[in-house]
Amino acid sequence: MSPTHLLLILLLLTAGGYWLGRRRAFTVSSTAGGATVLHSRPTYHGSLAALWCAVPALIVFSFWLAFESSVVTDMMISGLPEEIRTLPADRLNLIVNDIRNLVNGNIVGGEISPAIQAAADHYQSLQMTSHAALSVLVMTMAIAAIFWIRSMISPGLRARNHVETLIKIILIACSTLAIFTTVGIVLSVLYEAIRFFQVVPLSEFLLGLDWSPQMAIRSDQVGSSGAFGAIPVFMGTMLISAIAMCVAVPIGLMSAIYLSEYANNRFRSIAKPLLEILAGIPTVVYGFFAALVVAPAIRNAGASLGLDVSSESALAAGLVMGVMIIPFVSSLSDDVINAVPQSLRDGALGLGSTRSETITKVVLPAALPGIVGGVLLAVSRAIGETMIVVMAAGLSANLTVNPFKTVTTVTVQIVTLLVGDQEFDSPKTLAAFALGLMLFIVTLILNVIALVVVRKYREQYE
Repeated sequence: MSPTHLLLILLLLTAGGYWLGRRRAFTVSSTAGGATVLHSRPTYHGSLAALWCAVPALIVFSFWLAFESSVVTDMMISGLPEEIRTLPADRLNLIVNDIRNLVNGNIVGGEISPAIQAAADHYQSLQMTSHAALSVLVMTMAIAAIFWIRSMISPGLRARNHVETLIKIILIACSTLAIFTTVGIVLSVLYEAIRFFQVVPLSEFLLGLDWSPQMAIRSDQVGSSGAFGAIPVFMGTMLISAIAMCVAVPIGLMSAIYLSEYANNRFRSIAKPLLEILAGIPTVVYGFFAALVVAPAIRNAGASLGLDVSSESALAAGLVMGVMIIPFVSSLSDDVINAVPQSLRDGALGLGSTRSETITKVVLPAALPGIVGGVLLAVSRAIGETMIVVMAAGLSANLTVNPFKTVTTVTVQIVTLLVGDQEFDSPKTLAAFALGLMLFIVTLILNVIALVVVRKYREQYE
């Protein structure tokens, strides 16, 4: 039985467990004098049975599939002929990949030897045995849990307390998993970045003015400089992000103020959804728009004024990116402005303030933490954008603050360095992790500064 079919059966068993637990509660209550004798409602008894049916089985299912591939591969390798098992690790890995491709039905180059075919058959047999054992184990656990909980249902069973405790444990586990995932990502990036800094000095990376991470594979290879000065990349990121924020923050904030304070309900119900449609447009569409419409328009306008404008420029990417992130500012700002109590507005107007004074002196200070959060989200979105920059700003790492020149960003360089088959011992590939680590540190510093500013203004307001 495939894992997908097993999940569907487990879902049906969970629904059946809920129905049996709830029905058992009704049966117990009817024989004991009515539903009032139950400590918890029948719904909680059904939920308790469903949770005990699904959660332990899903845990076993997840761990089994996580380790199944490695265990089956080791068992398959142990059954290979001696002359294949003693091959070097890289050669053995290629043979294992061919065996897996053969099992999955993919095309394998060259003739298939009898030993490889036998190994593929063995691998498939082990995989089927593993799936069968997993199916039996999971279904047995689920059915046993259903009947166990069903036998425990009685008028005094505190089903609601048990359900709430289980839900709390699940929420804590999900939060812990999210935290460990974040820590794992940071540690993995940090490990690869340390390997990079063992080859390229940190001072050269942070203070160098030339970015050209082309490493020579042969001694006679030309066109490989191996320069890893990241200042041009960081400068391009800040330039495009600054242009985008100059577009998004004023328009988004003013749109939010108008929609929340001046517009009537009919106009608001039409304008806000239309404005939020911008957030749903794929970034590749924005990239095409920037490359085919905005960039030529800027180049033609600059030529008419006698300016030297590149066909791909930071200004084109920044303007289109700013339009893309307007909803992130306007929508969140509109929500937090609407959350300001109406009594504050009425009090300010009653003291003689004008409408504009009420907005600037009362509403905006009260909504400042939410507005700063929306702006931070927009900044993060601008820093992490890739497609628009690739299509409208180019890939050249030029150290310039001229918005009419071609620049690149950190995320574009990360994608460029990791595209295709790469050797992870090369400084060219490891440079992507160093860029990612620096981007993480800069984002963390910006968040800390924003929290300090928000706390300061909140204390002044309170």
